[in-house]
Amino acid sequence: MTLKYHTQMSDELSMHLLTTPIVYRLLTFKSSPQRTKLVAVLLTVLFTVVMVTHMVMDEFLLHATTFGLAVYIIATRTLKLISQQVPDERIRKNLRNIALFGCFNFAFGYFVWLLDNWLCSGLTSLKHSAGLPLAFLLELHGWWHIFTCIGGYVGVALVDAITSGQVREDPVPHLAWPIPTAARFLGGADASPKRE
Repeated sequence: MTLKYHTQMSDELSMHLLTTPIVYRLLTFKSSPQRTKLVAVLLTVLFTVVMVTHMVMDEFLLHATTFGLAVYIIATRTLKLISQQVPDERIRKNLRNIALFGCFNFAFGYFVWLLDNWLCSGLTSLKHSAGLPLAFLLELHGWWHIFTCIGGYVGVALVDAITSGQVREDPVPHLAWPIPTAARFLGGADASPKRE
């Protein structure tokens, strides 16, 4: 097996290592111990089946579909929990905007990842023809990492905030760049940290 194959598989494993714990936290928030155990077992089995199938058979569709489904579950459950867990309308609006910003980053990252998988040889030829610095813009695999990283960070930060209890203070100003900047751009509440 080639180095490229191992690198690709570890990239794709990391996609599920990011989404599976977030899905678990969202599906077990305020759940009974029995439901929590059931969800843990089901997600472990699903994760194992998807990754073994993907790695052994070099299968792509199941992997891509389950990742897309996980992102969908994260987006819909997060937006629902924001409505339930955030009593202040201003903070709720700001968190919704940031959640949608994270969804956009995930979706765009997922889109360029799919393009990179489908058009890899053509893109490689085009990058060689264009040369630097233009080839940098066509490095879709790199862009996928950047956008998915932003979307993943938003997902982890928001899910952590809203499942830690009712949100009484806006956590957005305390998040890493580019989240406060995106909040200001999206018309949310003042996203600069308050001075004590």
